[in-house]
Amino acid sequence: MRLWVYEADLAARIATTRVNDVFLPAAVLPPNVRIETSLGAALESADVVLTAVPSHILRHVASQMAPLLTPATPVVSATKGLERATLLRMSEVLAAVLGDARPILALSGPTFAKEVAAGKPTAVVLASASSPAALAIQTLFSGPTFRVYTSSDVAGVEIGGALKNVMAIGAGISDGLALGHNALAALITRGLAELTRLAVALGGRPETMAGLAGMGDLVLTCTGELSRNRQVGLKLAAGLGLSEITGSTPMVAEGVGTTSVALELAAKHGVDLPICTEMHNVLAKGTPPAEAIRRLMSRSLRNEAERT
Repeated sequence: MRLWVYEADLAARIATTRVNDVFLPAAVLPPNVRIETSLGAALESADVVLTAVPSHILRHVASQMAPLLTPATPVVSATKGLERATLLRMSEVLAAVLGDARPILALSGPTFAKEVAAGKPTAVVLASASSPAALAIQTLFSGPTFRVYTSSDVAGVEIGGALKNVMAIGAGISDGLALGHNALAALITRGLAELTRLAVALGGRPETMAGLAGMGDLVLTCTGELSRNRQVGLKLAAGLGLSEITGSTPMVAEGVGTTSVALELAAKHGVDLPICTEMHNVLAKGTPPAEAIRRLMSRSLRNEAERT
């Protein structure tokens, strides 16, 4: 097993200490993981490739990978986001760069890396249009503490993984403003409605959003203290500016970039995303978090089952 590490100094430290002291300091890598700074060396004769890079650099990394892979090598994306320039989902970016003849899969669900690395029980969903590839990689990735389910709903799984990060920013704002458990429960539930509307508009299935990649990941990211996006919301509620928040950590909070892209994608398909809209107002326009919550609460009254 090989792990590609972009930063040469970090790679050297990991090779010596077996610990990624920047991104996952609590985990010790097993001896069968070989650290590589060369993408070519990391991908040589690979049976399966798992990508977990930030969404804004996935196309660049995939372009570097393209000449290094055989046409049949399956590629699994664990990135949760949307591409800003094209509005594409991550599997669509990979297909555009690497070709859609190879199996391209999306891995998502409620997964804090720290807990996965610590061997705590985790369940995820692996989505692919290719059932044989999904079944083969399901077996390969599954273990005593890591349970993998399969799905053919790639669009639903990826939209759930992308938009839950936006909702988690809202959840952090809600808790940061001490709005209480009722407010948080309402935000998560109405957030799920937004995830579902957009996923269905893109060909996804409503039942997917009730599963691990929808409700499961949404609940985890909105309530867990390890959630980077929730932490962004908490800090916004405390009065910190966005540049100050994002500049204080090497970690990427995908929800910050996803918010505006999700709104563009929703507008293209005629879908209303009120929570995403208000998060965009806070992140991009400087709307005070309390004002964003007030706007959400003062929207026109409607039936809960409405899909707009």
